[in-house]
Amino acid sequence: MPLPALDDEEGPRLPEGLPPVVDAHVHLFPDPVFEAVWRWFEQYGWPIRYKLHTPRVVSFLLSRGVSRVVALHYAHKPGMARFLNTYVAEVARAEPRVWGLATVLPGEEGAAEILAEAFEAGLKGVKLHCHVQCFAPDAPELHEVYAACARAGRPLVMHAGREPASPHYKCDVHALCSAERVERVLKDHPGLKLCVPHLGADEFGAYERLLERHDNLWLDTTMMLSGYFPMPLPRRLLEVRPERILYGTDFPNLPYAWDREVKQLLALKLGDEVEAGILGRNALQLFGGC
Repeated sequence: MPLPALDDEEGPRLPEGLPPVVDAHVHLFPDPVFEAVWRWFEQYGWPIRYKLHTPRVVSFLLSRGVSRVVALHYAHKPGMARFLNTYVAEVARAEPRVWGLATVLPGEEGAAEILAEAFEAGLKGVKLHCHVQCFAPDAPELHEVYAACARAGRPLVMHAGREPASPHYKCDVHALCSAERVERVLKDHPGLKLCVPHLGADEFGAYERLLERHDNLWLDTTMMLSGYFPMPLPRRLLEVRPERILYGTDFPNLPYAWDREVKQLLALKLGDEVEAGILGRNALQLFGGC
């Protein structure tokens, strides 16, 4: 059964006086793909509170004080990636405050060429999703993707943690995903800038140790500060290397208020410098030079 929606109150804007806020985990898809994603979530994940198509996603966040959006998407079958990459590149050209990332299906023919074209079109990194695309982080077909990102100096955002998960994915994500597999990637590709969303849920302790050991790893907070899932808030993971943590939300695919995680982050009182880094500066440094 899907998880429940939360009827929590949303603010009209971000609080006054915050440093620049970058939402480093926003999904943008063409309308039919968005609607297919929402149907899946409604049946197997959670109710979607914000069923907004791309133009409204962008205007919603920017009008509420978010200074920049990192736009993510993913291809679940061969032949989709070029179309999706072109779509997001056009959105980013029309609105410079959107930084678009590319995608590719690992193992599809011409994967490296697809990414080279996307980077030439101005996309600032790559998004992969082990759960949806059904691959292990250390699978051999990933090597050309990692090498392409490293050569171009583009970060890779890869949902490689075990959670949030669903038995309705077409693969056993707990068998595919682990911090141990991610560490193999970090060791084998030291030139790769890898960001793992959801703070690596649910292996928080293992990702804390990976952050301490590897200078090519970042994490984003997406959904893990919300208190929505039955797991503890990993405060220690935010503190061990706060310069490697990015704020992200998963907007618009949320079952709760758009600003819930900002409120929860501020309530932790991590200090002005740490907050400024997590809320925006770290993302600007990771993606801004691309």
